[in-house]
Formats: sequence, structure tokens, C-alpha cells
Amino acid sequence: MVPRKLKERIIASCFKKKVIILLGARQVGKTTLLREVVKELDVPYAWLNADEADVMEAFTTAATSSQLLQLMGSTNKLVIIDEAQQIPEIGKKLKLIFDTKPDLQIIATGSSAFELQNNTAEPLTGRKKTFHLFPLSYQETIEGSSLMEAKRLLDTRLVYGFYPDVVNNPGSEKDILIEIAQSYLYKDVLQLENIRKPSHLEKLLRALAFQVGSEVSHYELSQTIGNIDTATVEKYLDLLEKAFVIYKLPAFSRNLRNEIKKGRKYYFYDNGIRNVLISNFTIPEMRQDKGALWENFLISERLKNNSYDGKHVNSYFWRTHDRAEIDYIEETDGVLNAFEFKWKEQKARFPASFLQAYPDHTTSLINRAGFEDFIGV
Repeated sequence: MVPRKLKERIIASCFKKKVIILLGARQVGKTTLLREVVKELDVPYAWLNADEADVMEAFTTAATSSQLLQLMGSTNKLVIIDEAQQIPEIGKKLKLIFDTKPDLQIIATGSSAFELQNNTAEPLTGRKKTFHLFPLSYQETIEGSSLMEAKRLLDTRLVYGFYPDVVNNPGSEKDILIEIAQSYLYKDVLQLENIRKPSHLEKLLRALAFQVGSEVSHYELSQTIGNIDTATVEKYLDLLEKAFVIYKLPAFSRNLRNEIKKGRKYYFYDNGIRNVLISNFTIPEMRQDKGALWENFLISERLKNNSYDGKHVNSYFWRTHDRAEIDYIEETDGVLNAFEFKWKEQKARFPASFLQAYPDHTTSLINRAGFEDFIGV
């Protein structure tokens, strides 16, 4: 079993009079992680899965704090509510439980950020602590094996990604990814938003998969998909972000007149999902898109590391209308850290216009020869 970085942070946050919310896409290992947390806490607990019909019905019909506490069990000190986004008005019900019995530790998981956060944001103001779980990180696979093994398998991870079942079942990666994409990837989006044409979602994701690392136009996406307007494209993109399928990188703009101000790029939280959408599992060296694979890997790993370490940064790409560009920028306490991603060892040239306009900056080249520091290893 690959140890998860969040485990100790979740354990340290327990019994501090906060409801813990654990968010993440389906199949990233939320249940497995919480079973490890429960084992280490070693206190009486109840595990309620809202995907089960009887649990769902019990929560739906319970209207008072006493009825809700009966579901928790009188002797339990810890309650796990799995897939809590399924429960109507879950935020209000968690608040009732918390206000009646604040010493009871509740951990609620959800695979749909937009549903669980929207239903818990206002009722649980000041009463919750939220964590995000992603597919396994490169650093976590090192801790589960070794740095040498992780480096040896880097090309495999660039193609098949880091979903736990994929990592733990070598030889079956393709079949597992296909199952995840077909059965879990946007299940909650379809259910909760009542989207009638899932084929549009699939076409949209395929279009994004082919444009990783490139600036994206909502209008061009609508034309590529066909029979869909830009407002619907924007809605779908927002839902896919909130369901932890894709990640938006906005354009950075502050000083120059010819900077692109409203641009956006989209990356996938997992390389394997991106590759299954375009049905390409060829090894990186044989691919035309190896630069996109590398860029998606680095940005998703940086995102995981920043989130797990509790780092709050603003992330961007930078580009001007005359095509000067920088792959990735982080802003921390007013300082800009600019990064260029290269597949091979080569020099990176940062645009003079950027260096002159933003004197408070650092610049770094990230390639295969030395990427570990960038992703927190």
C-alpha cells in the first residue's frame, strides 16, 4: 500500500471540534485513506456510505438532531460519512449534529466538490476543515517503493498516470483506465446536473486532451463539438473542474499592453485519464505530444504538492499577442516564480519583455534531468 501524505494531517486535525471534509474524484483512494485513519485513531466509530440505499434513505428522512444522532450511534466517537454529496441538505444536517454533539468527530467525503462544498459552505462556516485528495503523487510512490524505482517507472506514469488501482496493478493499466473513464469519470456531473447529452462531455474532454499546454477558446471548442453554444461549453468546463477531472490555468497580466488578459489553459489532474480519452498509450519517446505529457505531469504534481503542504499560491501561464510566452508562473507574497518546461536538457530563454516588466521574479528550467525539487521530492 502506498502511504498517503494527507494521512497524518487528517489525524492531527481530528477531535479539534471541526467537521472534516475530504474531497476528491472517485477512485483516488478516499475510502482506503480513511480506513487507515480509522485504524490509527483506534476509537469506536460508525461508517455510513451514502451510496447505499438504506443509508441514503435514513439521512433523507431524519429531520431532527436526535434522529440524526441515532444514525451515528450513542457510543461512537468518530463517524465517517462516505459519498456525502448524495445526501440532500447535507450541510444543514452536519451542522445539526455538530451543534448538538461537538465532541463527535465527523469526516465526510465527497467526489463532487460543487455539490458537497455548496451544501456545506454556509451551514458549516467556522465549523469545518477541508482537504483535497488527488491520484497518487510521484512523491508518494517514492515513499511506497524508492526513488530509483520511481525514476525507472517515470515513462509508465507519464502514459498511465497515478490512479491507485493503476499503480497497484501493473499490466492491467489500460483496462483499469478505460473502466474509470467509462464508469466513474463524470458520473456525478451527469447525475447532479441532469445533463442529457453525455456525448458532448466526452467530445469536450477529448478536445481538451488534444490541446493540453495550448490556450483554449470556448468558441473554438463549441465549433469542434458541434450543436453546442459557448455558454454551455463554459458550464461544462466549470463542472468538470469541480469534479476534479480538469484544472484551469488562467493567464497572468499586470503591466504590458499586449499581454493576453483573459486566456486560459486546461490540464488534467491525471495523465492516464488524458491518454485514455485520446486512446494513445504509446511510450513517450515515440510520441509527437511528449512535451504536452511532460507539462501536464509537472503541473499536476506541483498542484498536488502545494495542496498537501498547505501552500497557497496563485498559478498562471503568461503570453503576449506577439507569442512571447512562459509555461507556468506562481505568485507567492508578491514574488513571481517563472518556470519553463522542457522534455530534454536544453537552455530556456525567458522573454526580455517579461523580465523587464516584472523585476521581482525568479526563473527556472524544469527538465527530466532535475525536476524533483519542483514537485516536492
